[in-house]
Parts: sequence; structure tokens; C-alpha cells
Amino acid sequence: MDRQFFIASAQAMERSMYCIARSYLRCEADCEDALQNALLRAWEKRNTLREERYFRTWLTRILINSCKETLRRQKRETPAADFPEAAAPQGADPALWESLRALDEKYRIIVVLHYRDGYSVREIASILRVPESTVKTRLFRARQQLKSLLEREEMFA
Repeated sequence: MDRQFFIASAQAMERSMYCIARSYLRCEADCEDALQNALLRAWEKRNTLREERYFRTWLTRILINSCKETLRRQKRETPAADFPEAAAPQGADPALWESLRALDEKYRIIVVLHYRDGYSVREIASILRVPESTVKTRLFRARQQLKSLLEREEMFA
């Protein structure tokens, strides 16, 4: 993989990668650190990618691992009460964002990957290393929970 391809592909995924990191991490600085670590790892391991057409999936997997590593490190270091509340990304519907943040992580990441970033069920299964049927089930349950959360939000609005 040459330098130009790596840079162009990573830049094309910039917004998508930020949203994925944001779905895992609450603090903007942590998101930026996870992104930087993922890009550094990807650059160092770029020769391990066999086919360039899988670059997007490969880099997303590296980013998710980086986010999970950050969460593990935080769990050892920072009490949960010290985390700042995450604000909705610019242009996002605040009610939807809060409902999405209320989902369990296993549902939230699948919703972000599928609806925000356009990954197929097969690609998500590959990224998360779970069966396709698991991805479909989690998408179904996430939609049900989001619907319930948004309806509850409407009742109290």
C-alpha cells in the first residue's frame, strides 16, 4: 500500500471514524487520541493488509480496538462519575443522540456502523467478528429500543 492511497483513504473516512470513536468514547480528547492511535497503528501495519479494497473495514476494526483499549485504560484510572457528558455532534438531532447514547454499546456501535457509515450486515459482522445473524438481531433490538426511547422522549417533551 502506498502513502498516497493510505492518506487519501484515511481522509475520506475521517468523519466516519470520528462518529465511530464518539459512539464509544464520551470525551472529545479521548476520541482524538483513539483516532490518532488507530491511524498510527494502521500506518505501521499497512503491509499486513492483503487487499486494499478491505482498507475501510480494516481501519474501522483498528479504530474500534483502539477505542476499547481507551475504555479499558479509563476503567482502571478514572471513576465513571468524573466523565463529562457527551454533547451531540454538530448537526445531529439531540433527542436521537441522547437515545443512541442510552443504548448498550453492542447495539450502539452496530447502529452507527450500519446507518451512519453505511456498512452492510456482512461487513459489520466481519468488523466485529460476530455472525451475521447476531448483527441482524442486534440491529432489530436496537431499532426497538430506540423507538421506545424516542416515544418516551416525546411523551415528556
